[in-house]
Amino acid sequence: MQEGQVDIKTPEYVSLQFQPAGLGSRAAALMMDQIILSILNILIVVILFFATTGNNSPFGFYLFELNSTLWGVAIVALFVLNWGYFFALEYFWGGKTLGKRLLGIRVMQENGHSVTLLSCFIRNLLRIIDMLPASYFLGMIMIFLHSKHKRVGDIVAGTIVVHERRVKGKRKEIAIEKEMRNRGLRKEDLSVEAWALKQLGTKEWSLVKTYANRFSQLPRSERNQLSKKLADILFPKLGLNMEGKTYNELEDTLLLLYLEMRDEWEYEL
Repeated sequence: MQEGQVDIKTPEYVSLQFQPAGLGSRAAALMMDQIILSILNILIVVILFFATTGNNSPFGFYLFELNSTLWGVAIVALFVLNWGYFFALEYFWGGKTLGKRLLGIRVMQENGHSVTLLSCFIRNLLRIIDMLPASYFLGMIMIFLHSKHKRVGDIVAGTIVVHERRVKGKRKEIAIEKEMRNRGLRKEDLSVEAWALKQLGTKEWSLVKTYANRFSQLPRSERNQLSKKLADILFPKLGLNMEGKTYNELEDTLLLLYLEMRDEWEYEL
């Protein structure tokens, strides 16, 4: 089945066009993730084996005598690692695992927003079904046959995996990056929790991007007014207090927000 375009209208009435990721790219990304997980699993098992063999270890080191409880805890830890790897990375890393990032694909909601905690939880919990009867057979069949290349987890969670291409226009990026460099701003300076950033969607990204692109072109008085208006809209959603802040401090925070959001939202589909 060839990959086609999917048109989606966001809650903000913005029309977006997506190219769903097909079976080949998704399988390749999963294979990379499984290789990474396999290496981690083997390392944990080997370390635990030598830690529980006691004086019988051929390497002559030990931490604990053979303990069934410890192995039970390890089995639970391995399950959490293998399931939590996909859940944590997709939620906190803009819908991407390491494999997806290398392949240039990402998970997002069908309304164009980034994945929520609930949708990310559901789609990854239902991997158990997609894996049946073995080796993601059901999931692969669903991806191949579904018009939007969805597996069971995607259908139930309302998510879609899409290709992304970075925006090629760099003139404005360079200008704003120069401004931020002159101000000594880095992403690490933004004191906003990851869960708070998840409250921002395409509408907020559009506002922040427009602000950053017009920043150096605006007269000082207009820039101050725009900074104040944008801060009034965004800061309450992020749990930031703007009271007592100077215009320069408002600008710094808004530019840092642009820098943080750009990694997740600056793409063409």
